[in-house]
Amino acid sequence: MNATSTGALLLCRADPETVRPLAHLLREQMLLTRAGEEWSVLVPEGKPWRDTRPSGGDPEPVDRVLGGWATALAVGSPWPVLALWWDADRAGYTLAAGFRRTVGYIWLADGTPVGEDEAMRTFAARLGLDPVLDLQALEELTRPDPDADAEARLRGLLAVLTRTGLTLPAGLGPGESADRLRSVAAVQRGAERVEWAGWRDAVRAELDAVESSSLGPWVRGPRARAVAAAQLAAGLPLLLWGARRRSGGWATAGALLLAQGALGLAYHRARAATETR
Repeated sequence: MNATSTGALLLCRADPETVRPLAHLLREQMLLTRAGEEWSVLVPEGKPWRDTRPSGGDPEPVDRVLGGWATALAVGSPWPVLALWWDADRAGYTLAAGFRRTVGYIWLADGTPVGEDEAMRTFAARLGLDPVLDLQALEELTRPDPDADAEARLRGLLAVLTRTGLTLPAGLGPGESADRLRSVAAVQRGAERVEWAGWRDAVRAELDAVESSSLGPWVRGPRARAVAAAQLAAGLPLLLWGARRRSGGWATAGALLLAQGALGLAYHRARAATETR
C-alpha cells in the first residue's frame, strides 16, 4: 500500500432497497450498489478522514470515521454492518450489529496482526459463520505470515464471507484508493447516489426503515389498519361503559384504545398522502 491508497467500504447484509432509507441518515454522499444476493455496499464519495474537525486539530482517522458510520447504520437494524478500511499504515474492519458492542481487528501495513483473537470468534458468531471451517480460516488471518500484507489479510476475510453470498464487483476491494472505489461503484448496474436531503426527508426515510422492518405490517398496511379499526371498535364501548360506571381505570383504557386506533389510521392516511406528492 502507499500513501494515496486510503479507502473505505461499508458492507451491509441487506439488499439496497432496505439499506437506502437508513443510509440517508448518515448525512454523507455515498454510492449504493448490490454486492451479492444478500449484501449491499456503500462507497463514500467524500473523504471525511482528510477533513479537519470543526473545532480544529487533526482529522479523524479513517477507522474511526467508518466505525461511527457502521454503528449508526446498525443500531435498530436487524442486519449487521461491516466497515472495511485501509490507509498507508494499517488496515482492518469494524463489525456493528444492533446495540451490541462493536468488534474489530487491525493489521499493520506489512500484515502484522495487532488485534485480539477473541474478535475473530465474535465476528464469526455474529455473522453466523461455520464455527469450524470458517473460524479456522479467520484464525489463520491472526497468525504471523511474512507473505501476507494488510491488503491480503482483508482479501482473505472477504473470501470467507463469499460463503454468505457476498460478492464485491471487480475493482471494488482492499488496497484501492477512495477515488478508484468511487469510480468503480458509479458504473455498476443499479448503482445509486445516496445523499442528505434535509430533516423532512430524513424523517420519511426513518419511517420507511421502520415499515421495511419486521414491525412494518403492524405499522402500515392491511394488518395495521385492521388493528387500528379493532382498537376503535373496542375503545368506544369500553370508554362509555367506564363512564357510566364511573370507573376511571376502564374509561382510561377505552380512551387509550381510541387514541391508538385513531393515530394508526391517521398515520396510514398521512403516509399515503406524502407518497402522492
